[in-house]
Amino acid sequence: MDRRSIIKHAGIAGVLAAGAAPAVHAQAAIRWRLASSFPKSLDTIYGGADVFSKAVKAMSGGKFEISVHAGGELMPPFGVVDGVQQGTVEMAHTVPYYFYGKNPAFALGSAVPFGFNARQMNAWMLHGNGRKLMNEFYGGFNMISFAGGNTGTQMGGWFRKEIKSPADFKGMKMRLGGGLIGEVMQKLGAVPQSIPGGEIYQALEKGTLDAAEWVGPYDDQKLGFNKVAPFYYYPGWWEGGPEVDFFVNQKAFDSLSAENKAIIEAATNVAHVDMLAKYDALNPTALKQLVAAKTKVLPFSQAVMDASFKASMEVFAENDAKSPEWKKIYADMRAFQRDQILWFRFAEARYDTFMSAQKI
Repeated sequence: MDRRSIIKHAGIAGVLAAGAAPAVHAQAAIRWRLASSFPKSLDTIYGGADVFSKAVKAMSGGKFEISVHAGGELMPPFGVVDGVQQGTVEMAHTVPYYFYGKNPAFALGSAVPFGFNARQMNAWMLHGNGRKLMNEFYGGFNMISFAGGNTGTQMGGWFRKEIKSPADFKGMKMRLGGGLIGEVMQKLGAVPQSIPGGEIYQALEKGTLDAAEWVGPYDDQKLGFNKVAPFYYYPGWWEGGPEVDFFVNQKAFDSLSAENKAIIEAATNVAHVDMLAKYDALNPTALKQLVAAKTKVLPFSQAVMDASFKASMEVFAENDAKSPEWKKIYADMRAFQRDQILWFRFAEARYDTFMSAQKI
């Protein structure tokens, strides 16, 4: 090859390299980590983060990948908010009420006793002030939130003995999902315990717990609670429609392009819808299997429901007095809920009541 040819080809190579460099830079892969509060064994609630991660990868053509880490893998299950706030991880998938101890307002981003059902929660978050108010609050923790699933109304938990009246809660050591319900149950005489999902079975088996609640038939059967506590009560009046959330470190989110921000939001919506649909699809079969295995499925009595409602209202009034963030968000939530209850009393409730009595 002569000197002129070498120069010619070198020049072309240089032009190609110069032109390609910005494109390569623009397509640089993004790698994030997500810390979950849930064990891998629960393909429903933990699985929501997997659904999200796969959607992000697919939507970005593989240029944006988020690895999912089960509770305890990178940090304790209840340490994920600290992890996101400090930037140790870019994201978490968790239930906001776990962090009630930091500020009571956290619970309002998920569920409070006698609060919204799943559809009402979506309405408040998407077309009320819910998401706006919660993200204003989460901003104080360097986070932004996105819906990451819902379980629907949960069961009331597993008990070693029957619960015939509010007095039966006295002295009972019960695993509960958050500090708010713990304060309510304390007013009923129970001794609340906060234990991650993966540790509940052992505690029930050893007698460290007298009762425990988790989610509903599918998850509860997987965790084996029916083997160590025979009485299964409903409804979980403290979790009418608990939202599971994705928390994203604000700085990490702000660093994303508009396209990748849109991908995050779209992927959270995919996971959010999928989780509730999965629970609704899987719970009926699991409940039938639990009943066939001699589980005693019982409703809380009217006396228990009334006493629980009264105790809840007392705790809410106390929170109004000690947390301005709670007071502001709670007032908006209850105002929105009043209209939701009015509407659901008509078509929805009448239809459900009728259909529950039919044989098809």
